[in-house]
Amino acid sequence: MKIKSFAVFCGSKMGTDLVFEEHARSLGKIMAVNQISLVYGGGNKGLMGALADAMMESGGNVIGVIPEILLEWEHAHKGITDLRVVKDMHVRKRMMYELCDAAIVLPGGNGTLDEMFEMLTWNTLKIHDKKIVILNSNGFYDHLIAHIDTMFDQGFLYASWKDRLIVCTEPEEIISYLV
Repeated sequence: MKIKSFAVFCGSKMGTDLVFEEHARSLGKIMAVNQISLVYGGGNKGLMGALADAMMESGGNVIGVIPEILLEWEHAHKGITDLRVVKDMHVRKRMMYELCDAAIVLPGGNGTLDEMFEMLTWNTLKIHDKKIVILNSNGFYDHLIAHIDTMFDQGFLYASWKDRLIVCTEPEEIISYLV
């Protein structure tokens, strides 16, 4: 199956490392060149905004899905292809999963981890089998990856997480795993 869309989970803030924005923008350009649509949280700030802007600047297709409660917080991106305002976070996540063929996780906060772990859990439960990639920009997720290893080593996971998560360090690597 040819992948036509990625859900990308990432921060509505930029973070402190300049490489985070660099990777978000690079990923947006790579996706646009490969004619892969972006499905994301719909914001115009932080890494979300940088990713969506890079996609639009490169002629890509961008679908934003934002819940009503976050319209003010994340400042909905009015310059994207398609902005969908939904009732709540649960509807947002379900819609993002339905619209994507695979998911990519960039640096972010609690919401980013919530989205990643829900999708990973659904994958484990065989609700879907979509690939999930962590972009470990400058080692941002090193501690999380070590913790997931600990969960497996201590017997809390049913199978190795390495069967469900792909870890990349550069945006260019992602395409080789997913396309």
